[in-house]
Amino acid sequence: MNLSSVLKHSLIISFIFSMVMSFHVSAQQKNGIIVGAEQTKHYLPLLINKRVGLVVNQTSIVFNTHLVDALLANDIDIKAIFSPEHGFRGDYDAGEKFDSTVDSKTGIPLVSLYGKHRKPSVNSLKNIDVLVFDIQDVGVRYYTYISTMHYIMKAAAENGIKFIILDRPNPNGRFVDGPILETAFRSFVGMHPIPLLHGMTVGELAKMILGEGWLNTDNKLDLTIVKLRNYQRDMLYVLPVKPSPNLPNEQSVALYASLGFFEATPVSIGRGTKHPFQVIGHDKYHLGDFKFMPVSMPGAASQPKLENKSLTGQDLRLIEGRGLNLNYLINWYEIFSSHKSVFFTSPHFMDKLAGTDKLRKAVISGQSKEKIRQSWQHGLQKFRVKRKPYLLYPDLK
Repeated sequence: MNLSSVLKHSLIISFIFSMVMSFHVSAQQKNGIIVGAEQTKHYLPLLINKRVGLVVNQTSIVFNTHLVDALLANDIDIKAIFSPEHGFRGDYDAGEKFDSTVDSKTGIPLVSLYGKHRKPSVNSLKNIDVLVFDIQDVGVRYYTYISTMHYIMKAAAENGIKFIILDRPNPNGRFVDGPILETAFRSFVGMHPIPLLHGMTVGELAKMILGEGWLNTDNKLDLTIVKLRNYQRDMLYVLPVKPSPNLPNEQSVALYASLGFFEATPVSIGRGTKHPFQVIGHDKYHLGDFKFMPVSMPGAASQPKLENKSLTGQDLRLIEGRGLNLNYLINWYEIFSSHKSVFFTSPHFMDKLAGTDKLRKAVISGQSKEKIRQSWQHGLQKFRVKRKPYLLYPDLK
């Protein structure tokens, strides 16, 4: 072993030792769960002397340090950073497109995966041997980070690039609920035939995408998943970093599956306030007596729905919001219907979010929440059986 190799080896050992020393505080903060990024011994050796591409954002934290900075400090050769929706630093509004550029702090090229190109181009991958995916998901099908992961996986397979996932908990991991996506409604807000709440980590979902042939490619993917330690699906996991500008806390993440459908309606769910995905309101039709006013908040909601209007509705900040609650959608639909006003103003988008047109039509026809929920139980049972071979952590009884 030459001097250069010895020095590099020493640096890596030092890095791992410093990570271990930091573990005690980190584990206490997260109920003992050790995320994939903290399992350094399982992925650092795979990055030595490799040209690395990172798929990361503001949630890619390892022991209070961003993964980019941690790897650079240990002489890992990062050739590119690929950014999903909301950008590398998580400061772009939902749906806001951004161009590829260069990170001002590190000088590393930033490749946008939320604009003209949702799949990395061959040119952007030509100098990369390994791709590392480390992004916090929230376990809801229409949250687009898993769609980005799909495209990255496909590009890695087609270009013969090793793909590493540093797994993170699913804060909605105990729930498997909602309609299964139908192929006709496939889009970037839903690419796979899975329930709205699928109960899987991104590592498990990647295994399923690969195993079920959903990448639609004949190329094989060299996939490594760095598993979580001490993780169970029913654990309460409070995200240490907000995963996107409008999911600022645990309550918004818990309510996201229930309130996301309102994006296809005239009703505000709090974008442009300090409580996005935690309040519901409208200026003309009211359900509840909570008052709020959406205003422009660049980087979170530059042009929010019903901007600068006084809205009245529901305050859900202290409500038990876990799982999928259809009451909000049905009750607000009934208010609009009683005034003969259109509620589903973007029906096609609603169907993409739901992964089917059956939910929208059931609400319009006046079906009860019990009947609607019953309609997707058979699909959920089949899904639970199908996903079993891909689970990395024990299923709930």
